[in-house]
Amino acid sequence: MNHLKDEETARILNENYVAIKVDREERPDIDAVYMKVCQALTGQGGWPLNVFLTPDQTPFFAGTYFPKETGYGRPSFQDVLLSLKQQYDDNPEKITKIGVQIVAALSKKAENKTSLSEEVLHKAAGHFRQTFDSRYGGFGTAPKFPSPHQLLFLLRYSRWKKDERALDIVLRTLDGMAAGGIHDQIGGGFSRYSVDEKWLVPHFEKMLYDQALIALAYTEAYQVSGEKNYQTVAGHLFSYVVRELRDDTGGFYCAEDADSEGVEGKYYVWSPEEVFAVLGEEQGLRFCQAYHITAAGNFEGKSIPNLIGTPMAQLAAADGLTEDDWIKSLDDAKQKLLVARNKRVHPHKDDKTLTSWNALMIAALAKAGTVFSRPNYIKLAGDALQFIETRLTEQGQLMARFRDGEVKHRAYLDDYAFLALACHALYEATGFPNFLQKMKHYADQMITDFWDEESGGFYLYSKDAPDLIFLKPKEVYDGAIPSGNSAAAYALLLLTERTGNTDYARRAETLFSAFASEVAAYPAGYTFFLSAFLFSYAAPKQLIVVKGKDEQSFQSAMDKLHRLYIPNVALFASDQQTLAQISADLKDYAPLGGETTFFLCENFHCRRPTTDLDEIISQLR
Repeated sequence: MNHLKDEETARILNENYVAIKVDREERPDIDAVYMKVCQALTGQGGWPLNVFLTPDQTPFFAGTYFPKETGYGRPSFQDVLLSLKQQYDDNPEKITKIGVQIVAALSKKAENKTSLSEEVLHKAAGHFRQTFDSRYGGFGTAPKFPSPHQLLFLLRYSRWKKDERALDIVLRTLDGMAAGGIHDQIGGGFSRYSVDEKWLVPHFEKMLYDQALIALAYTEAYQVSGEKNYQTVAGHLFSYVVRELRDDTGGFYCAEDADSEGVEGKYYVWSPEEVFAVLGEEQGLRFCQAYHITAAGNFEGKSIPNLIGTPMAQLAAADGLTEDDWIKSLDDAKQKLLVARNKRVHPHKDDKTLTSWNALMIAALAKAGTVFSRPNYIKLAGDALQFIETRLTEQGQLMARFRDGEVKHRAYLDDYAFLALACHALYEATGFPNFLQKMKHYADQMITDFWDEESGGFYLYSKDAPDLIFLKPKEVYDGAIPSGNSAAAYALLLLTERTGNTDYARRAETLFSAFASEVAAYPAGYTFFLSAFLFSYAAPKQLIVVKGKDEQSFQSAMDKLHRLYIPNVALFASDQQTLAQISADLKDYAPLGGETTFFLCENFHCRRPTTDLDEIISQLR
């Protein structure tokens, strides 16, 4: 019956409309324009997004989900199709007029002469304090999304205001996520969201951008807390990404689906019998106890492995083992189960390679490689950047998407902004000036192609690209991923610190002003934007580390410095000659007595230099 009804819907659609399906990951510009239409007409947005256009592409009706059958106040999709066709046939002039009114309303430019203030930072933090789930972590009730850029903001806010409550919110959320079924306990990585408040039952789809941003959150939380489990979670996540999402030539695919063999989650769930068949009775019982694998199950008759409420120390003691030995046994069990699980039918892979999402993963790998002293992560990040520079660049033009040897679509704002941040992360990881040169190249091109000289801020797509109907959108809301304008603001401010060129900072200030009213109305929706604003507002500093004669002592110092959480400090570290290549402001910094020397500065006005690492760490803290 449902199949016949779908066939009937398809017939109605094909007989009366030209149906165009848009991949919003490949064409975020189209998605952004028509999402604004939907929000204007219905007061809300979301996906799936359905927009109806006249032949000249003017929108006149929009909505999100339409059910197969009318109910709960929603018309069926068939009813919508037939009704709109009837109205268009009866009175096409009215439909055209509606479309013109929508275009006119959305094309109006708002006057914005306000500026951001400190208060907006406190308002955002206050929102998260009020909505925090103190039992399971995260914000609000089900469904729960990781929203790692919110956690990154709270870490920065906590550091700035010495706010232990904000830090506690972050750490308890990360602990809850790590214990839950949203975290793939066997294979690593995180699903898109949890359908319940406990982080237990996920929507099993895994997205590359989630892996990148979540890894950044765990890495920075490790810097703040020193908690080893955060390093472990990040390490397992990267193992998953390399194993399942990495192209042989260095790029990263977009996602893995939730379904396999047409069943959501089938690849990930277990029964006790399946566990025992792989592990045997003794180790299998241990795993089932720890990860809540039961005969009754917790998801459609089977069990999603999770550690929610698992009393590790008590279970280990009851088993006659130390907690460390108990955990080692569980880690061994997970490896065996992963081998067995890999024999199952895998979820489908979305094997597009997107510049923007790859840039986020580059930044995450470079950051983690720096903090955890894992040069292999840094190499993976460098390989992915090379992939972008070779496969996703055509005749010097950065492109947005690669798949099966085909490159499509000129790069969008997000591609340039995220790539600038990725190059910055690689500079911090390596100290190589060429990465700063690349960062400057992408930022300068971003300004040339996307900057709005009249009102400030960056357009989503290039100024010389054809307009989509009527609107050149400028996105600033930080949704599943940070907006291009938020990332661009951060990149411009970092470049100011790196180059001393205050023109970048002036553009960032103009950008903050351009979106101030929108952000001030609901600060919690713009947390990456506010992280950039806080970086500027809290007076960034520079730490210049000039290498002495002893390479080992220099590297040891760098390892310790990289483990510190100092988000408002731009770190320059190399020998005197290399530093001079980066900026004329750095050429006169020299090691004292041939020893590695530290200069802590603000606007390149420095405190007394020291060769005492403990002293500089004390100043940074």
